[in-house]
Amino acid sequence: MKTLIKEGDYIKLYLDNKRNWLLKVTKDKVFHTHKGVINLSNAIGKEWGSSIESNKGVKFYILKPTLSDFVLNVIRNTNIIYPKDAGLILLHSGIGPGSIVVEAGTGSGALTTVLAYYVRPTGHVYSYEIRKEFIEVAWKNIKRLSLEKYVTIYNKDVCEGIYEKEIDVVILDMATPWKVVPHAYESLKNGGVFISYSPTIEQVIKTVSALEESKGFKNVYTIECLLRDILVRPGKTRPSSRMIAHTGYLTFAQKVLREE
Repeated sequence: MKTLIKEGDYIKLYLDNKRNWLLKVTKDKVFHTHKGVINLSNAIGKEWGSSIESNKGVKFYILKPTLSDFVLNVIRNTNIIYPKDAGLILLHSGIGPGSIVVEAGTGSGALTTVLAYYVRPTGHVYSYEIRKEFIEVAWKNIKRLSLEKYVTIYNKDVCEGIYEKEIDVVILDMATPWKVVPHAYESLKNGGVFISYSPTIEQVIKTVSALEESKGFKNVYTIECLLRDILVRPGKTRPSSRMIAHTGYLTFAQKVLREE
């Protein structure tokens, strides 16, 4: 069965790998590019993958946005966790449908959106954020994918405690994750996963030390993901001279029963 584009859908308007845009299809809305003006109303009723022309006769393609497209195009007031790191968080934590996840801090809501997308339809994400202005922006990004019913955001410092108990995963994107280790232990299920995303190695050292000293976590390890594009051209294929290198270190651990 063919799926047709309708008003209100988000599309990825594609000219080439460097020139593409995430847009919401709205009647009578036009989009200006250096290759001419595109009437977005003309996308309504077309199939995904169809082409559309600007008033200059330049052909663009209408692609269905991926979750990565939404993450990279969030409204930002803070740095975000990039898809390369979000993917590792999902795989190393086992997050999926039905997972109960606690996250702190929410920031722009990029990771919150990814988590909510994958815990559907029976899971939930509880996110802690101390800055109200960040929460307002995060909700805008979450609502673009209609994921708001899978998310609860608290305007609260997670260092003061976690409301939820028997949760599957705790994910911390904050300056002092080591302060949350005791709270995470109390809230996680046995075998639950602790994750910390930190930009500096000093933060990692303090967090790992806190995990080990607590005697309540095992399988503690830290990884980093560097992402490099490959320019594929006949006779001159090579790595790109630019790359998404260091963004943050990811520290993982699993809760165990403390021995008396």
